[in-house]
Amino acid sequence: MNFYAVIIGTEILNGRRTDKHFEFLKNELAKYDHELFASFIIKDDVELMKRTYTMIKEDKNAVMFSFGGIGSTPDDLTREVASEVFRNSKPVTHEKFKQDIIKKFGNEAYPHRIHMAEIPPNAELLPNPVNNMSGFALDKKFFFMPGFPSMSHPMTSEIIKKHFSSSTKKYRYTLKAKTSENTLISLMQQLPKSIELSSLPVFINEKPNVELSLSGENNEEVKKYFDMFQEELTRKHIPFTLT
Repeated sequence: MNFYAVIIGTEILNGRRTDKHFEFLKNELAKYDHELFASFIIKDDVELMKRTYTMIKEDKNAVMFSFGGIGSTPDDLTREVASEVFRNSKPVTHEKFKQDIIKKFGNEAYPHRIHMAEIPPNAELLPNPVNNMSGFALDKKFFFMPGFPSMSHPMTSEIIKKHFSSSTKKYRYTLKAKTSENTLISLMQQLPKSIELSSLPVFINEKPNVELSLSGENNEEVKKYFDMFQEELTRKHIPFTLT
């Protein structure tokens, strides 16, 4: 699965608010040995939202957590855009959600709050533990929640626990070497696609160092290629430490 975060909020990009979703989602996924594939912070802009959602929709392995834009003010565009991109349709009134809004707000549900019940066709409601103003899910892999962390974070935890609590274990080996990345590029090029490479250059006392990390699902395979790097460093008398 490729896990995406889409964080919608002009107020984050212009500095009026600080994003709290990325770090939370990253850590919540890590509890089940998952990693984020990509994260986007975007403006409340229809065309930008369409392009972002469309790109994610076209990834057959995508799982998306979208935060923000499902309220009742004019800058809340998520329900309409999600309907167009994921359902090729206008939003439709979800009757249960409509009744929840009326129950909570009474006459004040009209004329604006009631529109929160207009969501994509065949959407599943996501319970909101704070005020019962639901988010919604499409196809059990695209999840749309409020921008308020107090609401969306408990919702996110429940979604991950319910749908994505099983995972394939990964194995990781990491070393730090007193050399530049260039020394090891020829070996990096020999890695199969099943091995995930992370190479981070670091300058210590103005001298190049590299932190090299390999991970994958097959422990023997990852260890085999990691040993290859250790052997090369040893052969060239380059100091390194395992971390």
